[in-house]
Amino acid sequence: MVLLRQEIGDVLRNHRLEQGQTLRQVAAKASVALGYLSEVERGQKEASSEILASVTEALDVPLAQLLREVSDRLALVEGVYAEKTYIPDTVPDAFVTEAELYSH
Repeated sequence: MVLLRQEIGDVLRNHRLEQGQTLRQVAAKASVALGYLSEVERGQKEASSEILASVTEALDVPLAQLLREVSDRLALVEGVYAEKTYIPDTVPDAFVTEAELYSH
């Protein structure tokens, strides 16, 4: 069974290592205890949305990107996506916000 906290931890660790940062550096930037961040990365602790926001900011990774990567990993494990499924990376320019719909 795949656990969400493990996938979140793996993605956070991958970003940190890709950037060449230590746990100590990211924990300090995010104002999170070093031991706690280590447990989050190892999938031993569930991180609150506030902690995730702080850590992703310290890594200069948008929270939405983190969640997307985690979602994609879970989908692969669960076999949710068919091979030819297309998921756009951006919202089309023609996208109309709810506020725009009601402003006329």
